[in-house]
Amino acid sequence: MKKLLLLSFIMITCSTWAQSANAYFDKAMSKAEAGNTKGAITDYTKAISLNSKFVEAYQNRGVAKLKLNDLKGALADFSKTIELDTMNADAFTGRANVNYKLQNYQGAVDDCTSSLGLNPKDYVAYNLRALAYNKIGDKKNACKDFSKAIELGSQSAIKNKATFCK
Repeated sequence: MKKLLLLSFIMITCSTWAQSANAYFDKAMSKAEAGNTKGAITDYTKAISLNSKFVEAYQNRGVAKLKLNDLKGALADFSKTIELDTMNADAFTGRANVNYKLQNYQGAVDDCTSSLGLNPKDYVAYNLRALAYNKIGDKKNACKDFSKAIELGSQSAIKNKATFCK
């Protein structure tokens, strides 16, 4: 009986120490909201180590890495998110943003196009695709996308259209 009680006590103690992937994800979210981006990345990584298919953890870690300008890390996380969930429009837009910053403008256009195929009301993707079109010299499509972004409510597209579509 004593051995059974001791074993039960040890198991309860260990389960209290061990945290689930969801618990680490929740901690990461709290840290991200508080501005502790590095701490959030650490906890997203712990969540992923416990659940290698944790789509939201990869995506949010990608956002956090982008915030810290870890472009290669963000690119890898957004790509993994897309690998796990091909219907995730936000992951395509996130990866497009990274591709744009890496000066892979065609990659940004392609990712924005994929995102817009999944969410045609994403004015961020229209504005970003317009900026990428502008960088590759496709002014016609850039101005068309700026107009669509404005129609959907983008304030920055108004400034961009005034700058690039004269």
